[in-house]
Amino acid sequence: MALEIIPDWMANLDDEDMAFIRRFVLASGSLKEVAGQYGVTYPTVRLRLDRLIQKIRMNEEAASEPYIALIKRLAVDEKLDFATAKVLIHEYKRLKEEP
Repeated sequence: MALEIIPDWMANLDDEDMAFIRRFVLASGSLKEVAGQYGVTYPTVRLRLDRLIQKIRMNEEAASEPYIALIKRLAVDEKLDFATAKVLIHEYKRLKEEP
C-alpha cells in the first residue's frame, strides 16, 4: 500500500532526519546500534533524537503560532541561540497582548 498523503510532521523534516528515522526504526529503536552505524557515541545519537523530537513537536505548534514555531526551529537547528530565541518569543507574546 503506497502512502498517498504524507503527514505534516513528516513533510517538514529534511532528508537527513528521515534517514535517521529509518535507521532508528530498522535498529528496533536501539540508540546504541544507531550510534554504531553512524560511528558516534550514544550521547550524540541521543541528542540527535531529542532534537528530532523537538522538531516534530514544533510542527504541531506551527499551525497556531507560526512565528514562534519558526524561532524555535531556528534554535533547534542551531541557527539561533536559545537565549535570543527566548527573548524574541517573549517580546512577540508581549506585543500580541498589547491593545
